[in-house]
Amino acid sequence: MKSVLVTGAAGFIGYHLCERLLGEGATVVGVDNLNPYYEVSLKEARLARLRRHDRFEFHKVDIADRDAMEWLFEGQKGDFIVVVHLAAQAGVRYSIKNPHAYIDGNIKGFMNILEGCRHRKAPHLVFASSSSVYGGNAMIPFSVHHNVDHPVSLYAATKKANELMAHAYADLYGIPCTGLRFFTVYGPWGRPDMALFLFTKAILEGLPIDVYNRGNMRRDFTYIDDIIEGVVRVMGRAPRPDPRWDKFNPDPGTSSAPYRVYNIGNNRPVMLTDFIKVLEDCLGRKATKNLLPMQPGDVAETCADVDDLMRDVGFRPSTTIEEGIPRFVDWYRKYYG
Repeated sequence: MKSVLVTGAAGFIGYHLCERLLGEGATVVGVDNLNPYYEVSLKEARLARLRRHDRFEFHKVDIADRDAMEWLFEGQKGDFIVVVHLAAQAGVRYSIKNPHAYIDGNIKGFMNILEGCRHRKAPHLVFASSSSVYGGNAMIPFSVHHNVDHPVSLYAATKKANELMAHAYADLYGIPCTGLRFFTVYGPWGRPDMALFLFTKAILEGLPIDVYNRGNMRRDFTYIDDIIEGVVRVMGRAPRPDPRWDKFNPDPGTSSAPYRVYNIGNNRPVMLTDFIKVLEDCLGRKATKNLLPMQPGDVAETCADVDDLMRDVGFRPSTTIEEGIPRFVDWYRKYYG
């Protein structure tokens, strides 16, 4: 039986995508190395929920392990109708502390994914990119038609490299590839290194929260269900070469190869101080704020132009923080008691 391969299946977005696909009757092969970047017990708890489905098959594999990935793509395990690549070393600030992890996971690992798709003639590769690729761009909202050649973190550079690598394989071997630039994802089962998780934990424990750039930041916070809806819709639409693409005036958002890139963001940036206020209201407690300067690799504002996503798959994220934050808080209280 043909299946969907999801890398990073024990991760935040990967877990939610697997749950959605399994709920719709798909057969899913999940891959994750369960690395200790954040608490492994949370990843194992996500996996335990996925293992309730008899159509879920899990392999503890590091995508940077070439031999293991070749084995995964060989034989019956290679009959994937779609490959969704979500595994990566995440985190802008951590890329400054441990840059080699990003080369191993995000460059070497992605190379193995591309080679697997090439040899098994995968019908469609959907892979995670990031809003971080916009780097030093000041034009808001960020559009896939903008130039993204000025990353301000190694993490962003590896994600930009992934987009370039995928385009090369789409052009050379005709592999349909779709890159998805996610914008500040949050929600239940989220990552403990992300702001909402860190803030919630600290406020409930009576500890101060670190607020960078003294709160003068705007983020396009995107609820997890909106992210998953966008991914699922894109999965069913393998890109084709754009006959209108002009090599004398090349558009970064399209291509003469079967390659596309989309933003998935809420298109409504929120001040960090307003985000904290909604969280305080949900928790019934005030935060003690430790106001700090901007961190290296950060940007002051993000905002997604999602016109291409709406045009091609008919979807635009719409969940507000007033809807999404309470759902996260409810999950957090239940999970951590």
